[in-house]
Amino acid sequence: MLTTDFPIGSPCWIDLGSPNIRATADFYGKVFGWTFQEVPDAGGYGFLKLGDKRVAALGSLDAGARSAWTTYFRTADADATAKAAEQAGATVRVPPTDVMQEGRFAALTDPQGAEFAIWQAGNTIGLDAVSEPNTLVWAELHTSDQEGAFTFYTSLFNWRVQNFEPSPGMNYRVVSTADGDQQQTSFGGIAPATGGGQPSAWTPYFAAEDVDALVSKASAAGGSVLMPAEDVENVGRIAWLADPNGAPFALIKGEPQES
Repeated sequence: MLTTDFPIGSPCWIDLGSPNIRATADFYGKVFGWTFQEVPDAGGYGFLKLGDKRVAALGSLDAGARSAWTTYFRTADADATAKAAEQAGATVRVPPTDVMQEGRFAALTDPQGAEFAIWQAGNTIGLDAVSEPNTLVWAELHTSDQEGAFTFYTSLFNWRVQNFEPSPGMNYRVVSTADGDQQQTSFGGIAPATGGGQPSAWTPYFAAEDVDALVSKASAAGGSVLMPAEDVENVGRIAWLADPNGAPFALIKGEPQES
């Protein structure tokens, strides 16, 4: 389970690049009840907040990039991790850079083409709330090379893996941090790309008290439904959506015994 302790190797932050920050903030406000707080002198970048807690961030879209959520994984040493990633076949899009006194980050693309980022904590360890309704609860990688992706990330973060078959013939790998109880520290999964030219990518899941209600809110606000709400045995009820700029995200309400 993802917690705000954010052990090394766990997702600790997410942000979204958008061609229209205000309109995008309005969309997520209608879906999740988030509000947007711009950071002074940060080029429009700001925090998406649920009440007084930072649950995500939003900024301008880089030139030529598609709108997408970026997942940040915590590291003890951003420079060493970026170097190790590059040696393992990744591309360093943004070299390790200080964010004032808050921490140090780097933006990378893994060998299969999935973008992600790393975060070395300073004053900020990570998000203020996770695993609560309308906050990040899971990070999922769909990749063209499941084995290669796991080998790559394990070399960086020493993740542990547990095989899981949510449906017959589907090989899903639940990943957890290096230390602690393996089930209790699981935070995400690695799955094969579904085909149809889907690029390798990390997608955030947000916890939902009512998946169907949030799907309706997203549709009414201009989002699109990539996968309608459905029950998945031993997982819960899930749906995949895209915001008006095409950025995918997912919803999940876990099974009672797992909630």
